[in-house]
Amino acid sequence: MRQQQIDYILTTMLEAYDDVSDLNFTVDKSLQVENSGVLMPVSLNPSIDKLTSFQTETVALNLLNGDRRLIRDLLMKGSSDSSYQLAGKARFRVNIFSQQGCYSTVMRQLPSRIPTVEGLKLPRAFFKMSEERNGIVLLTGATGTGKTTSLAAILNEINEKYAVHVVTLEDPVEYVHTQKKATFNQRELGMDFDAFASGMRASLRQAPKVILVGEMRDRETIEIALSAAETGHLVLSTLHTTDAGQTINRILGMFDRSEERQIRNRLAESLRWAVCQRLLPKVGGGRVAAFEIMGSNLRIKDSIINGESEGKTFYEITEGSEAFGMVVFEQSIFELYKKGLITEQTARSYASRRSVIGRALDSLKSARGEKTSTIDDLAIDEGYGKKEHTVKNI
Repeated sequence: MRQQQIDYILTTMLEAYDDVSDLNFTVDKSLQVENSGVLMPVSLNPSIDKLTSFQTETVALNLLNGDRRLIRDLLMKGSSDSSYQLAGKARFRVNIFSQQGCYSTVMRQLPSRIPTVEGLKLPRAFFKMSEERNGIVLLTGATGTGKTTSLAAILNEINEKYAVHVVTLEDPVEYVHTQKKATFNQRELGMDFDAFASGMRASLRQAPKVILVGEMRDRETIEIALSAAETGHLVLSTLHTTDAGQTINRILGMFDRSEERQIRNRLAESLRWAVCQRLLPKVGGGRVAAFEIMGSNLRIKDSIINGESEGKTFYEITEGSEAFGMVVFEQSIFELYKKGLITEQTARSYASRRSVIGRALDSLKSARGEKTSTIDDLAIDEGYGKKEHTVKNI
């Protein structure tokens, strides 16, 4: 299969639907694309009903293009990450991996337009994040929830407002920032540096004010990030955690118990924001983001240093600090439901604490005169759970 044929297939897949985010090549499946979060088949002429192992391997080899590092990663680690440019059409983040003796490929389309905080309708706290002069800002969540996009929007705000040197360490480079007020140097793993830790260490000798690290994968990277924050740098990065509070525990869990006290103190002084986001299916198609945003204040710092306790959990502090730009998932999801952007079923299934969102939804439906149960003549007890968690300030 020639390169022109590969590009023809990629173009056909890309143009098959209106909201294509990923291209999927898997043995014994047809060509597939992810459209608004759902895998959809793609037809070619001549048709391919089921991809063979030879066909998926041919696609993989064409995308590897003889790169020794990528081939070594695939053979030694079982997967490789790279980027691919479809001339005049799109850029992709490419992951090729082995499974049951065959090769599969997933290609994530990288938007060419730099996102903005306003364009994405992100919470106002994101503007505050872009104004931080030092410390650590973490975007967390599962793979494919838009962490990189939100970070790109923060970097764009910095680019528009501040004449500073920004160094990014990415795997791969997803958004290519134009040189505006800030000066950008964007480095790609495998091409420009060999590991995030070594890239971070080198970046400190490049006189940056802002450092973006694609992912905090290990304790060494976190240690260097803490040192960078302590010496006046703003460090932006991602972690795979399910809520803002768990982010703290994930970081602490990377260190030995003997180091915990020191790391707690350093993290309390360095952490500025921990944001977790989820993408929810939107009424009418597409997806919409829900957020949990935990900022740094005296109560958060105290809980980082001394650990969570009754009445002082990260969730409780965040829930009660909406005036400071903080929000828990239940508050964010409830607002999306009130605006008619998501269904009740979506609200209940994507919340972290379903009993909390359930009471909030039932209270709202009761106030609207809607039924809160399929049981006839059943009314909500307005006094129930007053001392328990409820969605506050809504």
